Amino acid sequence: MRHVLTALGCALSLAACSAPPGFDQEAGGSTAGFGSSTLTNTAAQGRASEGLRVDLARQFAADVDTVINFAFNSDQLDTAARATLQQQAGWIRRFPELRFRVYGHTDLVGSDAYNQALGLRRARAAVAYLVSQGLDARRLEAVASFGEQRPLVATTQPERANRRTVTEVSGFVQGHPNLLNGKYAAVVFEGYVESAASPSSLGDAGSLSEAVTAP
Repeated sequence: MRHVLTALGCALSLAACSAPPGFDQEAGGSTAGFGSSTLTNTAAQGRASEGLRVDLARQFAADVDTVINFAFNSDQLDTAARATLQQQAGWIRRFPELRFRVYGHTDLVGSDAYNQALGLRRARAAVAYLVSQGLDARRLEAVASFGEQRPLVATTQPERANRRTVTEVSGFVQGHPNLLNGKYAAVVFEGYVESAASPSSLGDAGSLSEAVTAP
C-alpha cells in the first residue's frame, strides 16, 4: 500500500510539470525540441505511470480471477467462465481510467496456425462478453493470441488449464477526466478500500478458479 501511495504521489506531482497532460506519453513525440528538462520530466512521468499500472494489475489479480477456461477446440463461454467475467467486469467498472487486454491461449493439440487463430477467437469472445456487461469496448483489447506458446501444463495431450484467456491491466485511458482533474488518487484509494471491505469476494473468486481450472 505504501508503494502504491508513493507512486501516486510521484505521478500526481509530475502531472503538474510542463509535460503534456495525462499519463500516456509517446516517447520522441511532441516533447522533441523543447529541451532536456521537458524530456526528463516526461520520462519520469512515464516511469511513474508504469509503476501505477503494475500496482493496479497486481490488485486486479488479487481481487478477481483473471483466467477463464474453455472446452477442447471451443471458444464458447461456459457458466463458470461467464461468472468469472462478471466479476472482472465489476472490478473494471470501478476504474474507468484503465485499459485492459485479454490474451488467448490453447493447449498443444493441433497446428500452430490453427491454435493461434483459436486463441484469438477465445480472447475476442471474452472481450465481447465484457462489453455485454456495459463496459466501453474502447477500453478492452483482444490481443494477438499466444496460441500454444505458453502452456501452464507441459503436455501434448488435451489440457483444460492451457485452454484459457487471461485479462490484464494494460494502461491508462489517455485524456480521461480522472487523470486530469486531481481525482485519480482518490479513485485508486477508494478501490483499495472497497477491496479490503469485501473479503468474501476473494473467496468467491478462489472457488470459481478451482471450478474453472479443474481438468
